[in-house]
Amino acid sequence: MDLMDFREIGKLVSEDRLSLEYLWKKRGNTVCQSCSSSEFYYHQRWRVRCKGCKKDYWPLQGTRFALLRISPSQWLSLVKLFELSTSARKASQEVHLSYKTTLRAYDILRRVLVEELAKTDDLLKGELEADEAYFGGKRKGKRGRGAGGKTIVYGILERGGRVSVSIVQDVSAESLMTETVKRVRRGSIVYTDKWRGYDSLMFCGYKHLNIDHRYKFKQGKVYINGIEGFWAFAKERLIKHHGISRKKFLFYIKEMEWRYNNRGKDLFEVLVDLMLH
Repeated sequence: MDLMDFREIGKLVSEDRLSLEYLWKKRGNTVCQSCSSSEFYYHQRWRVRCKGCKKDYWPLQGTRFALLRISPSQWLSLVKLFELSTSARKASQEVHLSYKTTLRAYDILRRVLVEELAKTDDLLKGELEADEAYFGGKRKGKRGRGAGGKTIVYGILERGGRVSVSIVQDVSAESLMTETVKRVRRGSIVYTDKWRGYDSLMFCGYKHLNIDHRYKFKQGKVYINGIEGFWAFAKERLIKHHGISRKKFLFYIKEMEWRYNNRGKDLFEVLVDLMLH
């Protein structure tokens, strides 16, 4: 399906009837279970009624949209604003909902993304770049490895493919190797910087090549510009939230993983499909 433009989205959310019809058709279950009629009309309170036997249906029952009792048009508006990386506070003003309700909707969307990512169990393979990044924290002083009050995220990027991220307690060889073995096929080539925590890669079944950033950032195919590009992608978007609690940070960084892996797709359509199933 082509990307929906703003006029189409605007029309879709202008009436609950149109929003509900759109969602029901996308769900693909539009035949009455009692009389097999396929003709319905919008009734009330986000329900439809069969023209044949007059049975009422709530098309969103059993979907993630049913987790929060807001109107179909409000839900679709929030999905679009979430797609555009609009903050929950600004989205609450746009859709005329409380900040608490909007934040709850955003939490549902992020949890759906984490669940979806968990279904992808294919190991990364081929040529890979591995690196860590540090997020958050209020303490000034030392930066990078050893910085205080930071959340450490370990990322592995498959050149020409996906990125996968996880939160680690430290950057010891044990922590980094544990995550690598879980996510990378043995025999793959892993490019890193010179951090000693990566030295054990060669003993875990990987070909390991590194680059010393004190002197250069690229030597032939040995570089980690791809994963560093992902860190820039993630930080640019996360900075808009003006602080994220440690409790929820995993959902935010996994959202960045999902966005990066689905770049180029119509994220609105993909999000709606995930929420319906």
